[in-house]
Amino acid sequence: MGRAIVERFLAEGAQVTACGRGPRPEAFPAEWVSLDVSDPEAVARAAEQAVAEAGQAVDILVNNAGVQVEKTVVDSTDADWDAVMGVNARGVFNCCRAFIPRMPKGGSIINIGSISGHVADPSMALYNASKAFVHGLTRSIAVDHGPDIRCNAICPGWIETGMLEAGFDLARDPQAARRDALARHAVRRFGQPADVAAMAVWLASDEAGFATGQLYTLDGGMTAASPLNPGLF
Repeated sequence: MGRAIVERFLAEGAQVTACGRGPRPEAFPAEWVSLDVSDPEAVARAAEQAVAEAGQAVDILVNNAGVQVEKTVVDSTDADWDAVMGVNARGVFNCCRAFIPRMPKGGSIINIGSISGHVADPSMALYNASKAFVHGLTRSIAVDHGPDIRCNAICPGWIETGMLEAGFDLARDPQAARRDALARHAVRRFGQPADVAAMAVWLASDEAGFATGQLYTLDGGMTAASPLNPGLF
């Protein structure tokens, strides 16, 4: 999803800097900073660097970094907590805290939440909790820093990424689980990273100037349905 967001913003003419724990990916189209978002000091340095390289304030911040561990509360270790909450929760907090003072009036923060912050996916206790944190933080930023900065969250459903496949691998019959999941989507397909990128661009634009503190579910209609499997009717 992160790469799709970068490519879409570049297509719109934005100057983009992206980050990740590893080295710059091969043929990556934008500026790259090797960064662990769970490290507050490293994030603060990256924020200063981004402003210096851009030569101006940062107008848009997208918090997309995410880690997933497929375990229940009982099975989760302290290391699992540090990995998931460190990136998904503290990482978003670190980036918002570092960049908000460097954003101009009219800036837009877009956090990537999840439907898992609304409803609990099985054996994903820490991930579910981390996304609920992102949703709460999104509202707080919108309230505390409006009208200067807008802050919204995109809450994707099942998007075709490695995380989706890892979720299906937990099922007793992964292929049956995939078929059942598709039947529960009103649009009869899973989301694509480009779907998330399109909403991110809209939330960053002036067209979304009255949108703040909101959680935008993007799940192909999955959570709109009752628990009955529509594929059986």
